[in-house]
Amino acid sequence: MTTATTVRSWMEDHTKLFLACLDRLADAELDAASALPGWSRRHLVAHVHYNAEALRRLVSWAATGEETPMYGSPEQRAREIEEGSALSAAELRRMVVESARRLSQELDALTHGAWHHLVVTSQGRTVPATEIPWMRTREVAVHAVDLRAGASFTDFPDELTAELLVDVVRRRVSRGEGPDLAAWLTGRAGDPPRLGSWL
Repeated sequence: MTTATTVRSWMEDHTKLFLACLDRLADAELDAASALPGWSRRHLVAHVHYNAEALRRLVSWAATGEETPMYGSPEQRAREIEEGSALSAAELRRMVVESARRLSQELDALTHGAWHHLVVTSQGRTVPATEIPWMRTREVAVHAVDLRAGASFTDFPDELTAELLVDVVRRRVSRGEGPDLAAWLTGRAGDPPRLGSWL
C-alpha cells in the first residue's frame, strides 16, 4: 500500500524532474510544440504553474474550511494558460518555480485534521486533502515527459507507474472506454482501442 510519505516524496522528486527538464531548454525552445496537441512548451509550463496555484486553493480550503475551488470555470482555466503562455520565458520560469515552492510549504503547514477535510477537484470529485499531493505528482510527472526534454515514463518508480495506471483506467472506465481497454489489456483484442484525451 502506498503511504502518504511515499506520495509526497514522489511529488517533490517529480517536481524536480519537471524543473530539471525545463532548465535543459533554451528560452527559444519553449516556443516549440510539446507532446500535447495544440500546446507549445510555453503552454505546458503555464499549465503546471497554474495547476500549483489551483491546488493551493484546495490546500487553503482544507486549512480554513472556506470553499475555494480550483478554478472558477473551465473557461478561466483555459484563459489563464493562454495568457500565461504569452509571458516572457524568464517570467514563466520564475512563476513555475515559485508556485511549486509555495504549494510545498503550504502542504507542510496543514494540520493533521486538515488533511482529512474534504475538497472538490476540477472534475467534480469530492476527496480528502490527502489526495492533493497525488494530484500534483500526476501533473508534474506526466508533464515532465510532455516537455520533450529527455524525461520518459521509464524514469518513474514502478509503484508510481502502477498508481498512474490505476488512475488512468478509472478515468477511462468513467468515460465508457473500459470494455475496449479491458479487452486489449487482457490480450482479447489485437489492436489498442481508440481513446479520447486524458489530461
